[in-house]
Amino acid sequence: MRRKRRLFYFLSLFTVPLITAFFLVATEERTGNYDEIQKQQAVDMIDEGKEIFRHDTFGSEAFWGGTLQLHRAIAGDSLGGVGPGLTPSHALGAGLKVDVEALPEEVVTALQNGEIDLEDPAITLTLLQLNAVVGVKGFFEGDQLVSIGLNCSSCHSTVDDSFAPGIGKRLDGWANRDLNVGQIINLSPDLSPVASLLGVDEDTVRSVLQSWGPGKFDAELFFDGKARRPDGKPAATLLPSAFGLAGVNLHTYTGWGSVTHWNALVANLEMHGVGTFYDPRLKDADKFPIAAANNFDNVRSDNDQITGKLPALHLYQLSLLAPKPPEGSYDASAAAEGEMLFKSKAKCADCHVPPIFTEPGYNMHTADEIGIDDFQAKRSPDEMYRTTPLKGLWTRMKGGFYHDGRFATLEDVIDHYNNHMNLSLSGEEKSSLIEYLKSLGDQDVMVSVNDRSNGSSPINYNLYQNYPNPFNPSTTIKYDLKNSENVVIDIYSVGGELIRRLVDQQQNSGIYEIQWNGRNDKGSQVSSGIYLYQLKIGNQYQTKKMMLLK
Repeated sequence: MRRKRRLFYFLSLFTVPLITAFFLVATEERTGNYDEIQKQQAVDMIDEGKEIFRHDTFGSEAFWGGTLQLHRAIAGDSLGGVGPGLTPSHALGAGLKVDVEALPEEVVTALQNGEIDLEDPAITLTLLQLNAVVGVKGFFEGDQLVSIGLNCSSCHSTVDDSFAPGIGKRLDGWANRDLNVGQIINLSPDLSPVASLLGVDEDTVRSVLQSWGPGKFDAELFFDGKARRPDGKPAATLLPSAFGLAGVNLHTYTGWGSVTHWNALVANLEMHGVGTFYDPRLKDADKFPIAAANNFDNVRSDNDQITGKLPALHLYQLSLLAPKPPEGSYDASAAAEGEMLFKSKAKCADCHVPPIFTEPGYNMHTADEIGIDDFQAKRSPDEMYRTTPLKGLWTRMKGGFYHDGRFATLEDVIDHYNNHMNLSLSGEEKSSLIEYLKSLGDQDVMVSVNDRSNGSSPINYNLYQNYPNPFNPSTTIKYDLKNSENVVIDIYSVGGELIRRLVDQQQNSGIYEIQWNGRNDKGSQVSSGIYLYQLKIGNQYQTKKMMLLK
């Protein structure tokens, strides 16, 4: 008996440590594998979310193609549709973008050489077949376009214009402030389903859509039927960015819900995809008469093409960082002064809390708190306005500021708060705040070839994108100077040939505009194609691209 006990004792001396070591090693291996698996799953989900964001239509082709027959207007009567068709030049003019990385090399070369007819609707169909039109997916039987669907990137992506205006590499999450949503929907040969939903005639629907203008959309129109603000202006709001949302609670200008709530709402009720959506707040017939009458509060489908995609879509959107502004696009010294003001005298950081630049938690305010009317707030469940995250603000200068673009410039926004909150900011302090706001961002982005400059010295001028663009027969080039400078503005072909010198003179500080009528130095009309315009001051220059279409 003693021998057995002694044997058991000695065995225990060896086995207990061995078992313990085994479990420690197994746990360590399991922890390592688990962490790696989690990381890989996150990467896989982000990749899946990117594909959904860029290409998934959620079954919306049943509405845009099947119900509204939008694809027939795009094709035109010569290609089995109706009307003249949508040419690439008109598509670009309406703010649609082309992903240059989706184009075969021979197509890129032909575009560069001016060998592709941008006035031919057949080219639009080719671009759709190549899946190169950002936000729009064509469905084909052979070479015939039989339907059209939309995806998230239609409003919340643009391109860097690195090839030509409207043609370049994708910039996911950037608000497409060029996109004329109403104009594109208006192409549909039959808008009677929309008219029936809103309880108005089709001409009224078309008039409302046309009133939105570039970079705007009215999501609440299909809930409450209010097409105009009390002042008579369109009720549409600016397309927001979809980047820099990590850590941000409520989404949209009026805080309808989280990012994934709004994804589900838009996919089901705005894009008209096929899925499931539940929000009992839309049962309020007084506030949302159209939504309540059409049971938008509880949408169900036996063939749900949306819900299973929401997790990956959400993760991809949260991964999109706000881009930093290009070097030299703001005054760094003034921005440093502006940051101190932002956190102190100007009281901006009370609501726009760094580093997420909105309040953690319930980031909502009444109209009285921010000193504006409550029209748009009243169109939402909580009847308040959300504190908009500010990072990447430099990417959405076009169209104005606030939800409806009521403030044309950042200076106008600061003037509003200066008066409303009695801040007593000086002119220099306002300017410093503006420079700080322009500096906000997370992620470095490559400056487009279409917006390049030389030198590392601070830039004392700004060259803006020409307008309209594409253009025919003339366009306006705008620039501003901080100091008195000798200014040269030249027009070049893409091959580097000097076409025309528009300006060569000393000019005082200020804002200037010059028109180009599409003619060379000899007065002859130049051909359709891509051209460069360059502003040169001393040894510094900025160059942008523009497109002449006939």
